Amino acid sequence: MTASSEFDSQAPAGMAIDTDFDRHGAAGELASDVPLPPPGAAAVLGPALDGARTFARMLATQGVERGLIGPHEVPRLWDRHLLNCAVVADLIDSRYRTLADIGSGAGLPGLVLALMRPELSVTLLEPMERRCRFLSECVAELGLANVSVLRGRAEETVLRADVATARAVAPLDRLAEMAVRMVRPGGMVLAIKGRTAADELTKARPVLRRIGARGAEVVRAGEGKVDPATTVVRFFARLGRALGGAQLLPAGHGESTGGGPERSPRNRPRLAGWPANSPDAWRPAGRCGQNRRPRLAGTSGARRVRAHRVSTERRPRIERRSGERGRV
Repeated sequence: MTASSEFDSQAPAGMAIDTDFDRHGAAGELASDVPLPPPGAAAVLGPALDGARTFARMLATQGVERGLIGPHEVPRLWDRHLLNCAVVADLIDSRYRTLADIGSGAGLPGLVLALMRPELSVTLLEPMERRCRFLSECVAELGLANVSVLRGRAEETVLRADVATARAVAPLDRLAEMAVRMVRPGGMVLAIKGRTAADELTKARPVLRRIGARGAEVVRAGEGKVDPATTVVRFFARLGRALGGAQLLPAGHGESTGGGPERSPRNRPRLAGWPANSPDAWRPAGRCGQNRRPRLAGTSGARRVRAHRVSTERRPRIERRSGERGRV
């Protein structure tokens, strides 16, 4: 069995693995042999095991037929892919409520994390239409009300999730700039990497400093549960003003207030994923809290009136007399 940490971390977004095969030959032969979960799968997946079985069947059949995953990956679906992604849920604690999976491809790790953490609102971001169709069919088959599929490129999409994940999308120095556009201030980025994780992190340090990323480190998820453990590069977006863009609200958010977003005592929408007692939780919309020009601190109305009078006073007129210049 090939180690789960040896997958190609340099592949482009959503890239299918090992697709050099005859779709009408080898794909059909392997698709009928869906592997059973290994003995340790129940301990890792828990209540999500049944959903993972269904997802594994879809990957081994439709996923192979559509070229999202190669037939040679079918025998190692559980160890190299499903369980490799499932243990990443250990790095996402209960305070996080929204997640964006960049370059979701065949739904790894996004769909697996949605099965593991049904309280998370998950957005699967994928640029290719045929892969988005497959993801939508998986969401419907699995009955995942907490998942939405969004077609788009990470470089052109701005979201405000609590967590962004990526697996086999791009080298870390490129991925970091894409990922910070997906998260709110202070949000967490989890990049699933292989044996090159430490080297990629060293190379990406200048980029991480430039974008203000904090706490960048290589961590191992699932030690003692899967062998080998999943290697993840984790870092956090800087606190402060985030890039503008859409805001991810968790499924069912605002139902108690008649379907609208939760509001503060000042009737302003609350940012998803921020505790109500946080000073940044009730962030006003527009510039300086309202859709009007900001008022300069310490500028009184009288000063503005005097400045206006000065600017409208009549200026001296200059006339030319017998070749001389004089003022009137």
